[in-house]
Amino acid sequence: MTNERNKKILLELVKQPENSHCADCGAPEPDWASYKIGVFVCLNCSGIHRNLSSRVKSIRLDNWEDDLVEFMKSTGNANARAVYEKAVPPYYYRPMKNDCNVLRDQWIRAKYQRMEFNGETKYPPLAYTTGFYEGILWKKGKDNMQFQKRKFVLSEREFTLLYYNKEDESKGPKAVISIKDLNATFQPQKICHPHGLQITYQDENKTRNLYVYHESSEEIVTWYNSIRAARYAYLKTAYPTGTDDDLVPMITRNYLKEGYMEKTGPLDAEELGVIFIGTESNGYSVKECVPKHTRGNKWKCGIMVQTPERQFVFMCEQEREQKQWLNVLRKVLSRPMSPQDYSAQAHIRHKR
Repeated sequence: MTNERNKKILLELVKQPENSHCADCGAPEPDWASYKIGVFVCLNCSGIHRNLSSRVKSIRLDNWEDDLVEFMKSTGNANARAVYEKAVPPYYYRPMKNDCNVLRDQWIRAKYQRMEFNGETKYPPLAYTTGFYEGILWKKGKDNMQFQKRKFVLSEREFTLLYYNKEDESKGPKAVISIKDLNATFQPQKICHPHGLQITYQDENKTRNLYVYHESSEEIVTWYNSIRAARYAYLKTAYPTGTDDDLVPMITRNYLKEGYMEKTGPLDAEELGVIFIGTESNGYSVKECVPKHTRGNKWKCGIMVQTPERQFVFMCEQEREQKQWLNVLRKVLSRPMSPQDYSAQAHIRHKR
């Protein structure tokens, strides 16, 4: 009877708004709890807590003693967050339920194991708070496609990311990448490593990619958040009146969809590189189409993107791919444009 009563109490607790989502990744309807910390978590995050010896139980399947239930009642996600997330920097990436495991793992370890965000961590300074970071990453070669160790240097003061091809730095960096147009996103499947990070940037109006990883999960997530810190500092300079609500979503972006489509229409001699997608009220639209006059296209499932300046027609190999692209493009079209979006739109137009 005691166990049934305690189970009922826990099920009522997890229905409360502050406990109804995983304390660490936001997944709905968490079924597990850490009775050391006092938080309700999802199955995936519970495994990370267990690796930290954090003492977890299923709220539905396990037996709960009275004192543990009382602890969960007195703590809960909101109270724990006030302690363990007291001083999370605005640029630090808070993982969501669909993010890769390395982000969730390091977020949980940073909060509960290393106590980085309790407002008391002063020394040693965290790498992503100093404005400067350097170290070795495994970088995928452009020609031989093999990963080799390369030195990277990130400077918030200069708003640059440098990397060197050889250990001898006297010849200077192989590339000087501006933070202005840089994006970083984890791509473990594409890079074939659980810590794989894709860094994308603009070089002479062309999009370039670097594929890197580090064997240490803590190190690669530190690099990621160091890049985000530098990006945040740049955005604060570029848009001094922007609020964190405006700027934080612009620091780095995950890809809604990535893949190949054939481009039809005028065969431009130069690479276009980027197409800005605004809102319908600003003259942008997307629809399914069947082009009548295309040259050399093998794929037949068309998508027409209309911008204020011109039309772009792309062909997908399969109808399923066509629908996926239409869905994500419509998702972008449905978002309101911020002042920063208008600046990006003007910048892209100017580059053309």
